[in-house]
Formats: sequence, structure tokens, C-alpha cells
Amino acid sequence: MQPDLSNARWRKSSLSGSGASCVEVAFVDDAVAVRDTKDRDGGTLVFRRDEWTAFIGGIKNGDFDNLT
Repeated sequence: MQPDLSNARWRKSSLSGSGASCVEVAFVDDAVAVRDTKDRDGGTLVFRRDEWTAFIGGIKNGDFDNLT
């Protein structure tokens, strides 16, 4: 079931500069929603919190550093 995103509080990194390709995230209920900053109506990916936590852990562990 998709969460209701109508009142979602979207955030993007404070490190993203103007014109940068970025994503925004919103924490809604038990889910994390992700969308493209430049195409906010282009669709939204929704992850369970445990999936998001595993993804962030992989980033911190360097699991994605060698992807090409």
C-alpha cells in the first residue's frame, strides 16, 4: 500500500548546489519516499524503513563505491 504523500515534508541534502542533480526524500508513516528534485511529478519510489536503513548502511560501508 502506498503512503499518502499529499502532506509529505520533502527534504534534499543541504550539500546539493543549485542546478545539481538531486533527489528529495520524505519520511511518511513506515515508509521513505524518494523523488527527483527536477521532475517532482515524474514518479516516486517508496521503500520500507528497513530497506532504507539497509541502503544507507551500504553507502556508509562503501558497498557502492566501485559501481560503474
